[in-house]
Amino acid sequence: MIGLESGPTSPWLWHALRAEGLPVVVIDARHAKAVLSLRINKTDRNDAVGLAELLVSGWYKRVTVKSLDSHRVRTVLNNRALLVGIRQDLENQVRSVLKTFGMVLGKGRSNFVDRVTEHVSDKRLLLRLVRPLLIAWQAIREQLQRVDKKALAIAAQDDTCRRFMTVPGVGAITALAFKTTIDNPWRFTSSAKVGAYLGMTPRRYASGETDRAGRISKCGDGLVRTYLVEAAGVLLTRSRATSDLRDWGLRLAKRSSGAKARVAVGRKLAVILLRIWTGNTVFQPTSAAAA
Repeated sequence: MIGLESGPTSPWLWHALRAEGLPVVVIDARHAKAVLSLRINKTDRNDAVGLAELLVSGWYKRVTVKSLDSHRVRTVLNNRALLVGIRQDLENQVRSVLKTFGMVLGKGRSNFVDRVTEHVSDKRLLLRLVRPLLIAWQAIREQLQRVDKKALAIAAQDDTCRRFMTVPGVGAITALAFKTTIDNPWRFTSSAKVGAYLGMTPRRYASGETDRAGRISKCGDGLVRTYLVEAAGVLLTRSRATSDLRDWGLRLAKRSSGAKARVAVGRKLAVILLRIWTGNTVFQPTSAAAA
């Protein structure tokens, strides 16, 4: 049995070793770090011995390695998220420069570059200062449009993603992110466990007479968790389709807060998407329709 610690190269190593017919296990890096940190001397040899002892004892958490196809699609989504972040940083920098010289650029539906150019058209010096940022913003925008088209084409050709998108608020990007993160839905013995897997369930501390629940663990994939919370926000605020899930989220928002309601609805969306996947069904807005 070959044991690997989860990391950037573990998917490639796992698939390559499996292709050679070798038994291989990927160990959760958090478990491995907790055990290996007990050794006084940190060397590669000691780490290898520690991983071997973990395999023999069986006291480790096995990591499910996703398929290479899922990693390829996930790379497209990661590239998109990076481009969106860079574009936002460029916009914030331009707005900061304009504020320094007493100009506030409001929100608008038109192109960002056009709005900035029109706003500082009579100030050539200021326009020269922000022009490199505007050129970079335009280039990032063009590449982002290409990545979006590619992601939409992948989702349109995937039957599972199309069924995911029958849920109000769930778009192509959220559907692809969820599918590539889960990869194999049948590895969950219960659909309720997907919320904990994505880090959307609260932490719990119980010791003696103390028993308290904290914030969500955020142990899972951060990108799909963000998309699920955004989809929940669209479902609660923008979607006009009535459903039991939306009514439940609105009641929770009145009783608690909008932020907690979005997280809670996002966790339920993860459970619903997993049930849609395993049951080969579409979204049913009410329990009567599901029955």
